[in-house]
Amino acid sequence: MFPNLFSPYTLKGTEIRNRIMSTGHDTYLPEAGLPSEALIAYHRARAKGGAGLIVIQVVGVHETARYTESLLMASDDDAIPLYRGLFNAIHDQGARCFVQLFHPGRELVGRPDGVLQPAFAPSHAPSERFKVVPRAMSTSLIGEIIDGYGQAARRMAEVGADGVEIIASHGYLPAQFMNAQVNVREDAYGGSFDNRLRFTREAIAAVRASVPPEFIVGLRLSGDEHDETGMTEDTTLSIFRSLAPELDYLNVIAGTSATPSGAAHIVPSMANAHGYVAPYAQKVKQATGKPVFVAGRINQPQVAEQILADGAADMCGMTRAMICDPEMANKAKAGRVDDIRACIGCNQACIGHFQLGIPISCIQHPETGREMLYDAKPHVAKQKRIMVVGGGPAGLKAAAVAAERGHSVDLYERDGQTGGQARLAQLLPTRAEFGGIATNLTAEAERYGARIHRRHAITAAFIESEKPDAVILATGSRPHIPPMEGEAAQMVHAVDILAGRARTGPRAVVYDWHGEWTGAGIAEKLAGEGVQVRMAVNAASAAASVQLYVRFEIIGRLHKAGVEVLPYLRLYGADGTTGYFIHTPSREAVVLEDMDTLVLAAPNIPEDDLSEAVKAMGIPVHLAGDCLSPRTAEEAVYEGMMAGFAV
Repeated sequence: MFPNLFSPYTLKGTEIRNRIMSTGHDTYLPEAGLPSEALIAYHRARAKGGAGLIVIQVVGVHETARYTESLLMASDDDAIPLYRGLFNAIHDQGARCFVQLFHPGRELVGRPDGVLQPAFAPSHAPSERFKVVPRAMSTSLIGEIIDGYGQAARRMAEVGADGVEIIASHGYLPAQFMNAQVNVREDAYGGSFDNRLRFTREAIAAVRASVPPEFIVGLRLSGDEHDETGMTEDTTLSIFRSLAPELDYLNVIAGTSATPSGAAHIVPSMANAHGYVAPYAQKVKQATGKPVFVAGRINQPQVAEQILADGAADMCGMTRAMICDPEMANKAKAGRVDDIRACIGCNQACIGHFQLGIPISCIQHPETGREMLYDAKPHVAKQKRIMVVGGGPAGLKAAAVAAERGHSVDLYERDGQTGGQARLAQLLPTRAEFGGIATNLTAEAERYGARIHRRHAITAAFIESEKPDAVILATGSRPHIPPMEGEAAQMVHAVDILAGRARTGPRAVVYDWHGEWTGAGIAEKLAGEGVQVRMAVNAASAAASVQLYVRFEIIGRLHKAGVEVLPYLRLYGADGTTGYFIHTPSREAVVLEDMDTLVLAAPNIPEDDLSEAVKAMGIPVHLAGDCLSPRTAEEAVYEGMMAGFAV
C-alpha cells in the first residue's frame, strides 16, 4: 500500500529499512541525565513496532546545556557504557539510531539545586517566553562548547550510534548565532552572514574530526520560526544552502522556543494541517540536492507516503504517531491501516507531560511511557464474563484490555454511538480530530473481541439477571448548575450549544470554571457566529489548564475573534441580563451587564447510580473515568486500562 514509505533508504552506506523516523523528543524518562531502563523500553517498543530510524532526544554537549533536569548528558566519558544498552536495544529490533547534540543557549528553564541557572547566548538578548536574561558568551566558552559537540559525538559513535544530529532548530544555540536579531556580536562570531554561521560550521567540523568517516552527521533547523523576531524561510534557505556541503542530511521543522507564536510549532496541534512543513522541505531539497528529513503533523502513513511520492523529503518524522501507536509502522506495512490508532494532535500527555515534569505518555494509549508495567498483557488463567457499562473512552479502553487478556466482555452503551463526551469535544473549533479517540478505542475493543451493545441503558435489575463475574462502571458525568444567587434570563450549558439543543442571544458571557478546552472553544465558536462574547474565567487565563503550545494557539485565536477574557472570576449569581462575579485574588465584586445569555462551562457531577447496588449483589465492581471523578479523557482511558487489568 505504501511503496515509497517502505522502501529502504541508504545514507552514507548505512541502510535504513524504511522512511519512518521517530524524531528526537523529550520523554522525562532519563535518570540522573543518563538512559534509564524505562527509556530503553520506550524506544525498544517503537523499534520493534517497525520504525526505520530512532533519533534519541537531545543530549547536552556541555555543562551549561542542562536546560531541564531530565536532559540526557554526553559531557563525560563515564556516561558512555549506559548509552550502549539503549543503542543495542534499538539495533536488536532492526532500526537505526541517531542522537541529537544539543545546547539551548538562552532557552532554558532548569533549576539545579532549586535555583534558576545562568544562561549563555551569543549576546545579551533576553528570551521573551522564559524571561531568561543570558550572559554573552566569551570566546573561550564558545571554544569549550564547540569542543563539547565533538567530544559528545565521539562518545556516541564509540557506543554504536549510527549518526548524530546537531540541533539548530527551535531557536536553540546555533540558531541564536544565526539570527541577526539575537546575535549582535562584533567579533568573528557576529555581524556578517558568514560570521553568524561560524559557530555552527566549527561545531560541524569538531564533530567530523572526532568520529569515523562513515559516521553520519546531520543538522536540524526550523525553516520558519513563525515570529517577527525569528528567522524566515528566505534566511534559513540561505543557511541550508551554505551549510549543505558539510553535512550528510538536513532535517526540516518549524518554530522557535523563544516566543508563544513560535513555540506553538514545536509540537504542532490538530489546528495545523497535516504535513504542513513538507512544501518548505521540498524547497530545501531542490536548493541543496541533499537528503532531507521532515516532520510536522505527519500522523498517518498515507500522509507520509504522499510527501515521499512528491519528492518533498527522504524521511518522514512520525513521532507522535508512534507515541500513540508503537506498532504503527508494522500495521501500515501489513496493510492493516484501519487498525492504526491515529494520533489526534492533542498534545496532552506527550509534550504536555514533559512540561509538567512527568514521563511521556498518550491519552489514547496510556501504556506509552509505562512499557515496563503495562506493555505486556498476561492472558488470564480463567475466563470471566465481564460487563462494562458505558461506551465512552473509559469503558472502551476497559473493554479492550479485558478482552485482550482473554475475558468474555460485553459493553453496554445507552446511546446509538460510542465515544461519550468525545463526540461533543470534536464539535469545538479546530477540534474535529478529537473524535478520533472514540473511533480508535471502539475499533480496539472490537478487535480484541468485546461485544458492543448500543442503545442499551443498564439497570440494576438487568445486571442482576445477567450475573456477570465482574462489572466495570464507566457511566460518565452530567452537566450541573453550580450554586448561585438568582438566575439569568437565559442560562445554558456549553454542551447543549455543542449538541444543538440551545442557542444564545447576541451578547453572551461564557463562565469557564475549568480554564480548559470547552470554555475557550465555545467562546471561539460563538464569536465566529457573530455573538459578542465575554469570557469570565475562574483561572489565570483562558485555556489555563490546556497544554502550553495549544494554549498559545487558542489565546491567539480568541484575541483575533474579539473575545474579551476576564481572568480570576468566580460566578456568584445572576439577575436577568446581569452576571455577578467575585474577583478571586482581591475578593471584590465584578458586575457584567448587558448579558443576553450566560453559558456555563462548569464542573460536571458524576453519574454513579449503580455501584452500591452492584456491590450489594456481591459482584466485584470497578469504577473508571468521570463516574469516579469528572476529569479529562486521559484519566478516563488510564483508569479504563487499570480496570481492564484488575478484573
